[in-house]
Amino acid sequence: MTITPDHLLKLKEISGPKGWIDQPGSMEPFLIEPRDKYHGQTPLVLLPDTTEKVSEIITYCADHKIAVVPQGGNTGLVGGSIPTASGNEILLSLKRLNRVRATDAANQTMTVEAGCILSDIQNLARDSGFLFPLSLAAEGSCMIGGNLSTNAGGVNVLHYGNMRSLVLGLEVVLPSGDIWHGLSGLQKDNTGYDLKQLFIGAEGTLGVITAATLKLYPYPHERNTAFVAVPSPQAAVDLLSLARSISGNCITAFELMPRLGLEIVTRHMDGTRDPMASAYDWYVLLECTSSLSRDLLDLEKLMERILSQAMDQGLVLDGVIAKNEGESNNLWQLRENLSEAQRHEGGSIKHDISLPISAIPEFLIEAGKLVESLIPGARPVPFGHLGDGNLHYNISQPIAMDKQIFLDHWTELNRQVHDLVKDFDGSFSAEHGIGRLKTGDMISYKTDIELDLMRRIKHSLDPDSIMNPGVILT
Repeated sequence: MTITPDHLLKLKEISGPKGWIDQPGSMEPFLIEPRDKYHGQTPLVLLPDTTEKVSEIITYCADHKIAVVPQGGNTGLVGGSIPTASGNEILLSLKRLNRVRATDAANQTMTVEAGCILSDIQNLARDSGFLFPLSLAAEGSCMIGGNLSTNAGGVNVLHYGNMRSLVLGLEVVLPSGDIWHGLSGLQKDNTGYDLKQLFIGAEGTLGVITAATLKLYPYPHERNTAFVAVPSPQAAVDLLSLARSISGNCITAFELMPRLGLEIVTRHMDGTRDPMASAYDWYVLLECTSSLSRDLLDLEKLMERILSQAMDQGLVLDGVIAKNEGESNNLWQLRENLSEAQRHEGGSIKHDISLPISAIPEFLIEAGKLVESLIPGARPVPFGHLGDGNLHYNISQPIAMDKQIFLDHWTELNRQVHDLVKDFDGSFSAEHGIGRLKTGDMISYKTDIELDLMRRIKHSLDPDSIMNPGVILT
């Protein structure tokens, strides 16, 4: 339905005096995706500050068949929180729903609203002696509602799991405007379908998450980080198995990085440097953590034992172990700055894929051959969360190639890489979601049964398709 001035007036009234923006300049930050691949239009940005107001807004939009695009911190990379260029959708920002409703220390849970910034939740948990383990590059601006809607992962998935594993209950405004009060703190509740899982990863297409009960963990006061050179990706996989066998459940992060990636970071990011005197083809950043005190578990000795055995087996060629938190943070900067640093190398064609860990070495060989055959001189920079099988298979343009000519290969290169991922029984989307960017991939790689089931669920909950239309499913 076309949005009329009367519709806008009513929606402003529902959201309240401070709950809306309609000036183009003020709305602009809500309408641009971080990589500038999507630029949307809307006549109105709504910023309600209570779940009840969200419910009233959605009820009104449902009655008048007005499309709604929910948005958290707008840090997503697939266009899932940006309205289309039609200007016929209302943008619903959750940033004013930012209260912490409860902390239950005995239950190890925290109930927060969707607009809470991830880093604020991490800090609040730490102040109470706990850890909320989700950690990713955008944690200073991304919001819990968006983390849930995209099933965010990050560097600690290996140990703690992604957002599906970190939440016990949800509060959701359904496409009808009804509120599902599902903020359970129960560890066990075997009473039928696990409804919260419908909305986690649904990117706002089935309803608006307004609050969540999150799991907390004992704070890991002991941390030991190492940055090591390995002879090959296969050695990195073998090192992961060895580290797990020695450390038990102490390995919380295990990141793979190529030499080119390290060079790009140290070339473009101030304050970073190569921690080793010699150059090697591949590197692993691994970290052990524990909530036990050092007199009960000495992580430094544990890491030394892992690396000593790995060197004896030829899995590690060289390495450094952080002596303190500052050195640990410096090592992490080498990994966390890679995406940003790659922008300085010109065009970059990106893939967010997951594979069986055992298949990663062979995939990297075959993918390298594929890229070279399609774009001679292109520079693959595969990096990421080897410990859980999630790679960011990014490709920087050839040094002598025009940026736009290189980016014109995006669609074809994506298709070829994703076809190869499928051959290895992997997924074309690991942690960034589908959004608007990958709806074509859904059709290409999901089975007819999977797509039909998703469409049935969508139609059952949102028969008029007012919730984030065009996202995930076309």
